[in-house]
Amino acid sequence: MPDTSRTNPRASQPQNPHPTSGFLAGEPSDSTNPLVSEFDRGACPDHLATRRQLRDRSVSPGGHDPVGILRYARCRYTPQWSCPPTHRGRAYLYNLRLARPKRVPTLAQEWALDRAMAARQTCPICKRRFFTCLSIKLGCCLECHDGTPVDPASYTAPASPAHSLAA
Repeated sequence: MPDTSRTNPRASQPQNPHPTSGFLAGEPSDSTNPLVSEFDRGACPDHLATRRQLRDRSVSPGGHDPVGILRYARCRYTPQWSCPPTHRGRAYLYNLRLARPKRVPTLAQEWALDRAMAARQTCPICKRRFFTCLSIKLGCCLECHDGTPVDPASYTAPASPAHSLAA
C-alpha cells in the first residue's frame, strides 16, 4: 500500500494552460494578480486604451498602473500555447477615465530642448544647422567631411556674425 502522507496535495489539481496570466480572458483576476483582465484584439472595452492610443489622444496614464493586458493576436488562435508576459505582442491597457492631460513644457524647458537639439544639428566647422542630427562618427556635415554637396533645403543658413564696427 503506497504511503499517502508524502503525496503532494497540489498534484491532483489541474494545471493552468496559461501559467503567466492566472485567469481567463475577460474574467476578473484573482487576488494574487494585480491586473484586472486579459483581452484579445478587438474585444477590449472602450474605456481601456494602450499607451499609443493614450498618446494619440494627448493624455497620459496619470501615474496609474495598467488595469489589463491586450494579448497578441496569435494567442487567440493558439490557446494551448502560453503567451509569455514579456511577449512583444502584448500591450498594457490603461483606464481612460483615470487618464490626465499631458504636461505642457514650460518655455525654459522648450528652450533647453532646442539648445540641446541645436548642438546635435549644427556643424562645428561651417556652422550650418541641419534639420536632422549630424553623424557622431563624422563629427561634421558631409560637405565639410569629404566635399559631398548638401541640399540647400536640408539646413538653415548660419546666423551672420555681428560686425565689430563702432559705427
